[in-house]
Amino acid sequence: MSHTNSLTRRRFVAAAASAAALVAAPSNSKAGQTMRTYDTERTTLTPYLLFDGNCLQAMEFYRSCLGGELKVLKVKDSPMKDHMPAAHQEKILNANLRSGLLEISASDWLRPDRTMARGNMTCLYLSGGTLEALTAVFHKLSDGGEVTDPLQQQFFGAYGAINDRFGVRWMFVTGK
Repeated sequence: MSHTNSLTRRRFVAAAASAAALVAAPSNSKAGQTMRTYDTERTTLTPYLLFDGNCLQAMEFYRSCLGGELKVLKVKDSPMKDHMPAAHQEKILNANLRSGLLEISASDWLRPDRTMARGNMTCLYLSGGTLEALTAVFHKLSDGGEVTDPLQQQFFGAYGAINDRFGVRWMFVTGK
């Protein structure tokens, strides 16, 4: 791997970890983002959608159809702003729509080392539960697949991502 690719990958991993942290950590932001805390008794599975620069428009459309509360965080309003290029500052780092028991999370495509294409725009977001249980599922699902971000402790808890043997993208997050 070249030095440039290594730096790009490190920046992406830092951005992904920060996005997961922003979802995991409580917030007192003026913008009203309420970030999730993880239930160690229960694991949840949430669809996570990836968009090519139109995340905000898509999530506002889904809110108009489904109702509920939409919370959005742009790169420029996050701790990641200094680690991302100028072209990414207006992109959505994390969006979350909750309507009753329905929940959809999303972001704009921020991964510089992979090309966005139809088929890799949706992932499943497994969150909460214990680290041991999450690790077991991570290893089972990664068998025959590709670990794109190893499951590792971050300042907010554990984060990892894989593409399973069927091409389905999975993201994993749990508290400390």
